[in-house]
Amino acid sequence: MREHRLGDIIDDYCVKCKQIMNHAIVSMLNTEPAKVRCRTCHADHDYRHEQPPPPKVDLRKQALFQEVLAKVEPTPSMDGTAAVAAKATGAKPKAKAKKS
Repeated sequence: MREHRLGDIIDDYCVKCKQIMNHAIVSMLNTEPAKVRCRTCHADHDYRHEQPPPPKVDLRKQALFQEVLAKVEPTPSMDGTAAVAAKATGAKPKAKAKKS
C-alpha cells in the first residue's frame, strides 16, 4: 500500500456524524495523517485511526455505584413485592394509620 498524501480519501471515525465515514487528509505529521475533514459534514478533527472516543461515563464510578446498589435492601414500598405477596396469600394489604 502506498503512503498517504494530502487530499487522499481515508476512512475515519467522525465525532459529529458518530460513524466511520470518508475523510480527506488535511494535514500530515511525518508520514501519518494528523488532521482530517469529514466529506459528509465537513467537520475537521484529529485523525482517530477509525477508533471512537472513550465513553464519558467513568467505568470505575459506575462499578462502585452498582456495588452500593447491590448492598441496599429494597423496602416494600420501593419494589412492590409486598403487594404481590399479599395477593398470592389472599391477605389484605395493611392500611396506613390516619393522623389525628
